[in-house]
Amino acid sequence: MRRMIFVNLCLMAVLLLSACASATEPVAVSVEDPAVEADVVEDAVVEEPMQEPVAADPEGCLGSADAAVVDLNCQEVTIAVENAYLPFNYISLETGEPGGWDYDAWNEICTRLHCTPVFVEAAWDGMIQAVSDGQFDAAGDGITNTPDRQEVVDFSIGYINIQQRLLVRLGEDRFDSIEAFAETDLIMGTQSNTTNYETATNYLPEERISAFEQFPFAVQALLAGDVDAVIIDEVVGMGYMGENAESLDLIGPAISSDELGFIFPLGSDLVDPVNQAIQSMMADGFLSALN
Repeated sequence: MRRMIFVNLCLMAVLLLSACASATEPVAVSVEDPAVEADVVEDAVVEEPMQEPVAADPEGCLGSADAAVVDLNCQEVTIAVENAYLPFNYISLETGEPGGWDYDAWNEICTRLHCTPVFVEAAWDGMIQAVSDGQFDAAGDGITNTPDRQEVVDFSIGYINIQQRLLVRLGEDRFDSIEAFAETDLIMGTQSNTTNYETATNYLPEERISAFEQFPFAVQALLAGDVDAVIIDEVVGMGYMGENAESLDLIGPAISSDELGFIFPLGSDLVDPVNQAIQSMMADGFLSALN
């Protein structure tokens, strides 16, 4: 990232804080206590009802008509984000405000399209369907482009390719790859309804997979010793390592390589303008610097 967001996400802060009024520079947060009681986690899981959208910038419309790649004439674009998927999006413990790659990218997209980004905190479970149903104009959250998902939403062009890896406790020596892990009787953690979960099922029986509502829960379980590894996107795993360099490590070769894109309702007239903005961000180096 342009301002690499290697942070440790505080589980309880993610659960108790909600999306705030403006997108800000990312601020590192940390996990101090991995021993969170399971019943507290269950009670605190964010339910599917969404919060009211809040404009991401106090000035509203970004950019100008004269400089726009495509002029959307200050159109509001609602963007679903989980605020629990660092480094793409999260809530800062220090300020209580959101930050991350999605905020930086969409602020730049709207600067180039003369539009108003409106970030809405939404639970991952149901996010893709909510976009398909037209509840949001778009969604960030590092969504992998798959044929099944293409049937219900439109994707932008890819903005980054990422690899899935194994996140483990530092010093892990019982396995060094997903294949070696599969030969044990250990438990794998990951997030439900993700391509990471699908990858886990390719190697392991479901009874050896512990699926969590959010990746912070999976990482917390790993730190607490309740699971033995977490299948996670490499860039996200690096974010969770952050200040946990003495506790966590990424091991083994890449398990898969996936292209991420923004999603839109099928037939959305935003797809082409956003693609043009992304292409211009590629051409002038902005996207490379951000990544």
